[in-house]
This record gives sequence, structure tokens and C-alpha cells, in this order.
Amino acid sequence: MTKIVGVRFRGAGKVYYFGPQEFQLKLNDQVIVDTARGLEIGTVAMVPREVEDEEITQPLKDIKRVATEEDIEKAIVNRQKEKDALRICREKVAKHNLEMKLVSAEYTFDNSKLLFYFTADGRVDFRELVKDLAAVFRTRIELRQIGVRDETKLLGGIGMCGRPLCCTTYLTDFVPVSIKMAKEQNLSLNPTKISGVCGRLMCCLKNEQETYEYLNSQLPKDNDTVTTPEGQQGQVKSVNVLRQTVRVIIEENDIKEEREYPVEELKFASRGKKVTVDNDDVDENVDVIEESNIDKPQEKGQDRSGDRPKDKQNRNKKDKKKKHNKENSGENGVGENVAVEKQNGDKKKNRHHNKNKKHKNNRNSGKNNQNAQN
Repeated sequence: MTKIVGVRFRGAGKVYYFGPQEFQLKLNDQVIVDTARGLEIGTVAMVPREVEDEEITQPLKDIKRVATEEDIEKAIVNRQKEKDALRICREKVAKHNLEMKLVSAEYTFDNSKLLFYFTADGRVDFRELVKDLAAVFRTRIELRQIGVRDETKLLGGIGMCGRPLCCTTYLTDFVPVSIKMAKEQNLSLNPTKISGVCGRLMCCLKNEQETYEYLNSQLPKDNDTVTTPEGQQGQVKSVNVLRQTVRVIIEENDIKEEREYPVEELKFASRGKKVTVDNDDVDENVDVIEESNIDKPQEKGQDRSGDRPKDKQNRNKKDKKKKHNKENSGENGVGENVAVEKQNGDKKKNRHHNKNKKHKNNRNSGKNNQNAQN
């Protein structure tokens, strides 16, 4: 076990581990630490605690000191200098006609490095730009290309929900989001309604994904056949995931009627997803429905394609034979292939000729016998 303290540098950024040494640190304390980019000022986001050695990236660096008032004032001055640096850099970009969009600038605490973040559609040759910037700022210059999600995280904003963006407030990492999550939650697939400020799918789709997966596993799919409490067969028209209700179309005496039932009152084939349920929570009056044949384990001697082993074996032999002939044809060459095909054609032709000749001889012999009898 190793004692660490968690430090965050900007907004909702990642939390990095450092050695606390003998400092008495509390949440939101300002500290000076040594990083790969030089000295930086950060905020304590995790009070000193012990963690497993596997969770630490060695070597673990120690906190230099608790930030003083002079350090805090210097950090404020650096923030003002970053605005001026961003303005100058934009002028230089326009001068060199580079296809890049500057997002922000960042000074390290000791002013040993100046970083510029930008977005671009492709690779950008900014070597001449770096020379001009180094001549102006007299420090080490570093340009980093970032994506649109990182750009939104740095700039911030308000989402369509009316609240500050999740990536700016609390998300430390970007989680993968897919269109399947929107389908699972029965959302409109209109890109303008499921996309965030950055133009990508909203990160908040991931928040309720596990809940919707569990709730959907308890419901039938659209157009499935279900059995109502009255013992009638009906077809599912729609489901309400949050209310756990199902709208069923029942046909009786050529009359179709639409009814709504709680899902626990219906009998249907489950989706086959494993859901952990407490035995104490199961109602004894609810019948247990077996899974559909698609989700059942395959019977012995039958694979998923539905072929019996013997049929599959014969089919595999034919495939191997075709493959062997194909390989041989590739080795013989085109001219030899034509000769082989011609030879096979001659054999077939001779076989057919002999067969017709034999049949003709038999017919003639039959006529001769008949004439002899007469």
C-alpha cells in the first residue's frame, strides 16, 4: 500500500496521484507539483489515502509545497498572459494562411513552456509558425491538435437540457457512445436531438444505458405474440419502458381491439438475457415461460446452421474437392486446363456415342430375331 493524494489541474480534468509527504492537505487546497511539463499549480481533489501499488504509475512524484499567496497571484497573471498569447498566435496563423482553429493557450506555472491547442481537418505543417512564436515569447512552444469533444470540454457551454456541459463539470474521461444506445432508449434518431454541442452523440446517453437494458429485458418486442390474463393471443403494438406496460392488439370475431396490460400479467417468450432476480421478489401466481428455441442450447448432433453432422460432412467433402480442383487448375496453367477440359469432353462424347451404338445394336438384334421367327 502507498499513500497518495489526488491533484486536478484544470476544471473537470483527470486526477493525478502524487506523494503527500508530511503536508496536511484538505480538499480544494492549492499545491505546487512537478510534472512532465514542469512546475504546475493544481487543486487537491482527493485527500491523502492509501491505495494498492498496482494503481500507481511509477515513479510517484511528490508535492513540492502548498501554494502561497504569491503562487496564486502568479497563476492569475499567467491566465491573463494566456489571453494575449492566444491573440498573437491567431494573428500569426492568419499570416501563414494555415487551416487550423486555435482553441486555447496554456502557460506552465514556471513559464518554461507555452502550449497552444487547436483543431484541424487534417495534418498541418506549422514549423514556420513555431519559429515565429518562439521569437516572440522567448520560451518553449508546443502545439497540440485535439478533437471536437476536447474542444468543447475546454471552451464549455450549456447543453440542450439547460445545464452546463457534463464534460466541463464532472466527466474526466469521454465514454464511448453508440447509436444503439439511442435505439435502446426509444429516442428519436434525429441527429439534432441526440447530438451535443460538439456535434457528436451526447455523453449522457451512457448514463441510463444499463437501466434501459435491464427494463427492456423484461419486456417483449414489437409484433411479438403474447398471452393475456384472459387466455387470448395478441400481438404487441408498443411498449412503455419506464411504466413497464404493453399495448396488445387482440382479434376476436374479426374485430381488433387494443388493450394495455402490465408486463407481469402477460406470458411471452423472454429475450434470453440473464437477469438476476431475488426468489423472494418472484410472484408465485406468475407462470414461468420457457425461452424461445433460438435462445436455447443446440441439441446434441446439431450445429447452429441446422445441418446434421453427416450432411455437413458430405458438404465439407464436396467443398474440399472443389477447392482441390481449383488449386490444381491454378498450378497446371490455362493451356493445360483447356486440354484437360477438351479431353474430358472427348471422353463424355465417346461414352455417349458407345451408349447409342450399343442401344442401336440391341434394337437391330431384336428385329433380326423377330424376322427369324417369322
